[in-house]
Amino acid sequence: MTTRQWRDGQAVASDFPLSEVSERLEEDGSLIWVDLCDPGRAHLAELAGELGLDSHAVEDAVTAYERPKATRHARHTFLTVYATRLDPGDPTPGRRESRLVTSRISAFVLPRGIITVRSDDTFDMAPVLERWNEDPELLRLGVGALVHGLLDTVVDGHFEAIQRLDDAIEGLEDLLFDDRGPSHEVQVRTYRLRKELVELRRVVLPMREVVNAVLRHRSELEGRHTELDGSYDDLYDHVLRASEWTESLRDMITTVFETNLSLQDARLNTVMKKLTGWAAIIAVPTAVTGWFGQNVPYPGFGKGSGVLMSAGVILGIGVVLYIVFKRKSWI
Repeated sequence: MTTRQWRDGQAVASDFPLSEVSERLEEDGSLIWVDLCDPGRAHLAELAGELGLDSHAVEDAVTAYERPKATRHARHTFLTVYATRLDPGDPTPGRRESRLVTSRISAFVLPRGIITVRSDDTFDMAPVLERWNEDPELLRLGVGALVHGLLDTVVDGHFEAIQRLDDAIEGLEDLLFDDRGPSHEVQVRTYRLRKELVELRRVVLPMREVVNAVLRHRSELEGRHTELDGSYDDLYDHVLRASEWTESLRDMITTVFETNLSLQDARLNTVMKKLTGWAAIIAVPTAVTGWFGQNVPYPGFGKGSGVLMSAGVILGIGVVLYIVFKRKSWI
């Protein structure tokens, strides 16, 4: 649990107990932040009873698989958003598991404070706190500044994940048109990227509704500060860009998948033409000698060693052809 209090934009207290939250919220010019990481139901029940938090919102804060949303209740607004992070690298060849890590953050937005609830510590709140502290004048504008700082950090994380997926798709395109590139690796990476984009899309697209709801409810939570309007408009623009970028990447990876199938068909046709050509060349002497029944003495003719020699020639040529075809991925 982390607690912090600002007054007139300046930090005045930290790490105070939950029992003091309601009293500090009543102080003029006070701004409160309470962060609970993987809280027990007892902590949430204590806080809900002290601050009058809606029971449905408290239940949503601890329930798994809640979608991103913003809901207005009698005394507060409840938010659920997901921070994202894409693990770097791919140390395991052929890895199909998604590298996208999502962290749920729920927030109870009060007129003079914000309470964040995280399911685990995969999302670090330090950058959010740093963003809040770097501009004391912004904190004078009230809880809207805290909400904006939190959402802006989350959206920046979305952009970082999207950018890395974009770079991964570009690398996949280079591998796709490499005739000597491993086709299986292209298929595995395409599958993994599609899976990661689907997961990312689930948390990025609903952010438009979340930011819209926050914009509508701002005037209900606080005196409307027009100084924050530009910041929220910029935040909404970033959310739209992230959504559009995610959709465009989804189309790109679908195109890569379809192009890979087309290239596989084209390569298969080329192989078939080569094999058919060689089969036609070999068929001519085979047909002539077979039709006329030509049979001439060969080394070992009429001897037992000749059988072994001919069997060895057949086996050796067969092994050589198998190795050549395997290296060319024809079989």
